[in-house]
Amino acid sequence: MGAARTRAGTSGRRRRALPWLVLGLWIAVLTVVSPFASQLSDVQRDRAVDYLPASADSTTAAKIQDGLPGGEATEMVVVYHRDTGLTAADRATAAGQIDRIAGAHRLTDRPVGVPSEDGTTLMYPVASTEPGQDEKARDDLVGAVRDVARGGGGLSVEVGGAGALATDSAEVYNSLNGPLLYTTAAVVALLLILIYRSPFLWLIPLAVAGLADYLSMGVAYGLNQAFGTAVSGQSTGIMTILVFGVGTDYALLLVSRYREELRRVERPYDAMLAALRGCGPAVLASSGTVAAGLLCLLAADLNSSRGMGPLGTVGVLCALAAMLTLLPAILVLLGRRVFWPLVPRHGSTPRVRRSLFAAMGGSAERRPRAVLVGGALLLGALALGSLGLPGSLKLEDSFTSEPDAIAAMDTLAAAYPQHGTQPITVIVPGDRADAALAEARDTRGVESAEKGRSGGGWTELTVLASAPPQSAAETATIEALRDRLDDSYVGGPSAQQIDLDDTNARDTVIVVPIVLLSVLLILVVLLRSLVAPLILVGAVVAVWGAALGVGGLVFGPVLGFEGTDPGLGLLSFVFLVALGIDYGIFLMHRMREEALNGAGPTRAALTALRTTGGVIASAGLVLAATFAVLTTMPMVSLVELGFVIAVGVLLDTFLVRTYLVTSASVALRRRVWWPGRLSREPGEAAPAGEREPVGV
Repeated sequence: MGAARTRAGTSGRRRRALPWLVLGLWIAVLTVVSPFASQLSDVQRDRAVDYLPASADSTTAAKIQDGLPGGEATEMVVVYHRDTGLTAADRATAAGQIDRIAGAHRLTDRPVGVPSEDGTTLMYPVASTEPGQDEKARDDLVGAVRDVARGGGGLSVEVGGAGALATDSAEVYNSLNGPLLYTTAAVVALLLILIYRSPFLWLIPLAVAGLADYLSMGVAYGLNQAFGTAVSGQSTGIMTILVFGVGTDYALLLVSRYREELRRVERPYDAMLAALRGCGPAVLASSGTVAAGLLCLLAADLNSSRGMGPLGTVGVLCALAAMLTLLPAILVLLGRRVFWPLVPRHGSTPRVRRSLFAAMGGSAERRPRAVLVGGALLLGALALGSLGLPGSLKLEDSFTSEPDAIAAMDTLAAAYPQHGTQPITVIVPGDRADAALAEARDTRGVESAEKGRSGGGWTELTVLASAPPQSAAETATIEALRDRLDDSYVGGPSAQQIDLDDTNARDTVIVVPIVLLSVLLILVVLLRSLVAPLILVGAVVAVWGAALGVGGLVFGPVLGFEGTDPGLGLLSFVFLVALGIDYGIFLMHRMREEALNGAGPTRAALTALRTTGGVIASAGLVLAATFAVLTTMPMVSLVELGFVIAVGVLLDTFLVRTYLVTSASVALRRRVWWPGRLSREPGEAAPAGEREPVGV
């Protein structure tokens, strides 16, 4: 008896001490990580070269420019415009301001004004190597030029060009972190209050998600320092979204199971252990699948996509660690009262209500094949909308508002409709500079070409096309320059956009099969089946097509977007497949658990839907809402990505995962687990040596 008391006392002390130990470890980890998390913004890079494909001509040209005297040039265009036509005083004002700019800054050439044919506009190309590779110095230079170049009295003055556009883009990305974090936290808080109906409980998952986000920032900084992982405004924003969205999903699943166990188990500590045993494998499996899917982006050639893979994985894994360690510790320490006013009493039975998911299960049971056919037709019809997606997104259409650089581009496009206004950079070997200059001038579509800086065995040529920027004619000119000038590299904004489009298309062909294969293999191992994984993967692919189709129906006709971001297809595919499989694992794990406990195929499917449907719906709403936060950002690419993923998650949550997958399971019965042991009828002999695991 004394030994029993000793064991009981030891167990009680462990129950009391372990949550405090976990809490202390988290405080220590966050203390260590804090200095690094605060430095993440310092290594964030949003220059064009940081997004460009690693192997493209334009990337090589930008890197060579960095090594030329003065580094990469900041190119701007100062645009003077008066609707009724420029006056002599306007031209004198323009000349005086340009003289002041040239006198105050180190320019590559003396700016020469180019008047428009209608006399309303005068543009001055301005290029400076003063800032080199320093983004802050570049922004300061653009700001200084804008301070000098001012209009008035009907004369408008705008500063555009690649350098000004980079400054405006950086300002947008730098402004995302605060609003994105606050808006995401507010959306998650509101949904958690509605889901939990408790004045206190919602604070805990939200606070834990915030700490996980802080941890992810420190880890991301460490990856950058150790391995040179690219960090951009886009990737850090997506990382925050994933931490809050995925982390809250895991919290909902754990808290739901914990509440269920508190009715059966007296002590919160023991109830939490039971909850972790029950849902922990599904959470671990789903997070591992999401991480594996995101890491497939490392196979992409596009810098922005390749860097997003590790950062997204960091966000998911930090959320997982927080929700399986810190969240349980805090819940155990607070006890049952954290659920007030709906406190789950030990031995109580929750009130059984007719739920939406029970009704969905009933229709799936009665007419599973009809449900499958109807769902497939609906998804197919929605996918047809992708044919209406607008073409590739141009630089001037990449903002939802109109910064100064975009306004300048619009003015130039109207005043010089058949004239190049954006220089093309050509990097040629120094010993062939004169011959290359002559060939460039002789290339069809080239209006002018001038020799620029030289250094390191290379010479920079500045070429102006006779066609407007990012037009089909200018694209043909760039391709002609690349074909004609051997051992040379063609860069500049338009060439970069061409390389972005081409590389995204190539990356999609490479990454999509890798994602599908890796996710399929993981599901086969987890579910001990071939049929169930194929159903889940086919379902998420159908959801992706339907979500893109909805985007095609909305982006142009409703939102007025003039183009689609080149990376939308690949990134939305990776995120929807990885995150959609998440919910499939939750559902199939419970279905498998019921089947292993003796339930028949139909009963196992319907019980799994009834018990997990509410949690999956809540999790899907939270995840969709967090990605929908991106639609409030001022970048068209982020709006499009957030919209497609949010729509896809909602379709997956309320149609595919909870309705069609259940119907498929009912229709296929035991065949859904083929060739595993569960695919055989009770009493049927299993192949020699086969052992079936108890759970996932």
